Amino acid sequence: MTIARFWRETPQRYNLGASRCSSCGSAFFPPRVVCPVCPEHRRSLGKMEPLQLSGEGEVYSFTVVHDPAEGFEMQVPYVLALVKTREGPILTGQVVDVSPGDVHVGLRVQATFRKLREEGKSGVIHYGYKFAVAREEVREPVAPEGESVPEPRAEGPRPART
Repeated sequence: MTIARFWRETPQRYNLGASRCSSCGSAFFPPRVVCPVCPEHRRSLGKMEPLQLSGEGEVYSFTVVHDPAEGFEMQVPYVLALVKTREGPILTGQVVDVSPGDVHVGLRVQATFRKLREEGKSGVIHYGYKFAVAREEVREPVAPEGESVPEPRAEGPRPART
């Protein structure tokens, strides 16, 4: 992606800026000028309203990437998910700060602002959204009455945060 295109898309990448059709109520990310849901698309012209997504959602579907695209070799394995936001649109994003084995459909997540990549030798850093497990999902283990909670066991070195 060129630097110019990246900066044009800044409101969506940084703020999760979306749009909602005032005729049918459908929400879209990235924002649309015309509603593709309304039967007569042209009637939605001028009726699309800006919408700020909360970033809250749940994993709708996901995959664990083991054979990465160029530039992401140091992050494998990582989780790429479709996240259904509270407002309706489904976003694609990486799920971070969690073991791939702990990700499941229905996992509640929250968008977080992170570094995406660096642009070659020029050193331009691109930022955007990824998803982290929502605080409500992180619970302390509870032992049955009369038993103690086992100590977590070491699983070896963890991959670097991205």
